[in-house]
Amino acid sequence: MFMSKLILETVNLTLKIEDKIIFQNINLKIEKGTIHALIGVNGCGKSSIASVLMGLKKPSSGEILLEGESIVDLSITERAQKGLTLAWQEPVRFEGLSVKDYLSISRKTKNEKSIKDALESVGLISEKYLERFVDDTLSGGERKRVELASILLMKPKVAILDEIDSGVDFIGIDKVLDTIRKIAQNGSVLLITHQDEFLKIADKATLICNGNILRTGEPQEISKFYRYECTYCVDENNPDLALEELLNVNR
Repeated sequence: MFMSKLILETVNLTLKIEDKIIFQNINLKIEKGTIHALIGVNGCGKSSIASVLMGLKKPSSGEILLEGESIVDLSITERAQKGLTLAWQEPVRFEGLSVKDYLSISRKTKNEKSIKDALESVGLISEKYLERFVDDTLSGGERKRVELASILLMKPKVAILDEIDSGVDFIGIDKVLDTIRKIAQNGSVLLITHQDEFLKIADKATLICNGNILRTGEPQEISKFYRYECTYCVDENNPDLALEELLNVNR
């Protein structure tokens, strides 16, 4: 049986801002060619973990290893050059930059057809979108899909997708899921999500609670625990929101 090798690993990764612990002792192991889902209520630390992995924030302590090499002291650009990329929770905007030019920057091949194929993969008709601008004339969901197409063309070693489903209409969800699978064929995906539909395509899932890893395992088991067995704990970072969400989860 084929066993994937680790491509991204965190060791006791911790982030404190002043006296506030955002997350602590995060130990993630992401294998090559897999989709690893990160779930948990809003405010539990998921997006902050993504930011630290990409270098947007510096951890207070701990280690980040990409293919066994420490990247914790590298800049965002250096991490990107080594094959790490992040799809922002808020979709990108570039005034005056066309979709075609934006995707041309990302592609690893000179084949023009690859750009059209990437757009079609995320459910956008190339003839209607190539000359449009990556700005507010596109909806948030459309910009999300254009960004996902750019990651597909980029072929990163690890793609961190933060709430990639946000703003994507129901019709586009299947296309997005298929594209995430394609990205994982060339590398690995850390998928931050709330949707069960997205958990179904994951190979492994990790549940974050109040800045800590609660458990890691099969996505179906983690989803079931998250929805039906989580206790009524309160996130000290955002107690009102956390309690409301946990109550909803357990209904």
